[in-house]
Amino acid sequence: MQVTETLAEGLKHEFKISVPASDLDAKAGAKLIDLKDKVKLNGFRPGKVPVSHLKKVYGRSVMAETIDQTIRDTNTQIFTDRGFRLAAEPKITMPTEEKEVEELLSGKSDLTYTVAIEVVPTIQLADFKSFSVEKPIVDVSDSDVDDAIKRIADQSRPYNAKSEGAKAENGDRVTINFKGSIDGVPFEGGTGEAIPVVIGAGQFIPGFEEQLIGIGAGETRNLKVSFPENYASEKLAGKPAEFETTATLIEAPGETTVDDEFAKTLGLESLDKLKEAARERLVSEFAGATRQRVKRALLDRLDETHKFEAPPSLVGEEFNLMWNSIKAEMESSGKSFADENTTEDAAKEEYQKIADRRVRLGLVLSEIGEKNKITVTDDEVSRAVIERARSMPGREKEVWDYYRNNANALAQLRAPIYEDKVVDFILELANVTEKKVSREDLFKDDDAEKTAA
Repeated sequence: MQVTETLAEGLKHEFKISVPASDLDAKAGAKLIDLKDKVKLNGFRPGKVPVSHLKKVYGRSVMAETIDQTIRDTNTQIFTDRGFRLAAEPKITMPTEEKEVEELLSGKSDLTYTVAIEVVPTIQLADFKSFSVEKPIVDVSDSDVDDAIKRIADQSRPYNAKSEGAKAENGDRVTINFKGSIDGVPFEGGTGEAIPVVIGAGQFIPGFEEQLIGIGAGETRNLKVSFPENYASEKLAGKPAEFETTATLIEAPGETTVDDEFAKTLGLESLDKLKEAARERLVSEFAGATRQRVKRALLDRLDETHKFEAPPSLVGEEFNLMWNSIKAEMESSGKSFADENTTEDAAKEEYQKIADRRVRLGLVLSEIGEKNKITVTDDEVSRAVIERARSMPGREKEVWDYYRNNANALAQLRAPIYEDKVVDFILELANVTEKKVSREDLFKDDDAEKTAA
């Protein structure tokens, strides 16, 4: 067997391989001998079929199988001997001319083919003990708990019918029937009956709710509005419309008394228990936000300390996934790149950088996990599936069956668990210092979030 490296540019390599016909013939002959005791042919006793006859009957198929196995074994040996880790499936180029293929299958010519590969670079891991990570901490105050309970109370606020002849005001809930039209023609999705609308809540398109101010029960108005330019439906986006709207009920918001009785309506024993539950939820919410901030800071540090060429094929795959998602989202929302104060070329360049970062971070995390024998157990995956099922009441069996029968879905569930375990491993070694911050600082927008792996 001859192996000649014909290309070595960065992470790309190409080899030309030649396997003598005699080697293929020997391997195929061994397969035919093995086949001798397994096949049954008319006119021959079991195990007594001559190999020469088997070659006439099965020779081509056995040779094809031999060639396939030889290519796989040879490629594995080449990659293993050189310590290559493949970034993608190897690209194999075989003879295609009919005469060449025929001579190869009949055992008259050597097997000559090329294999092109792209490899994962060698990654030199940083000293994680040198990492310094700041952990933002927010204490849950009594006012935070009170604000949370107030939000719950506002969501549970009762509405009471206003007296006969009363007019709708800002904050009132108006129950309406409506029929929408554009240029006098009704459009799909433009009708509704017994729809409650809280004036000022921003539930409807701009200008709709404001025109309900002053309406009375039983009154009909023609509301004239224009759909936003970025409306989800392209057919409606930017177009003026008219809604024939009839109010059937006008209700004023009532006050919710936050006491033990209110807590009981939420399934809790008392107001104190409601406060405990609200505090626990806020503690969990703050801890989750803290975790995300620490993780993003750590990923930024990993990005800074691990600069290497990412396999172009992996970056291309990651970019295509993101770009297709972005394009679909923009099309559904009716937005353009100009609406985002950018151009398509500039956006592509930005997402190309994000794709490169994600691939490099993924490789670094994988290298850390592999070198430190970090694994995800089946029990951990099962718990994740159970949690996912619990989050969809009434569809638990459907969720369970989906993951049980879908290997790709399980892999997607396993990946973030693995990532979190690697992150925890690094944090155990890093110098983590806590810093008290405000709730606003903890939850402020962070552009780095979109580039996290």
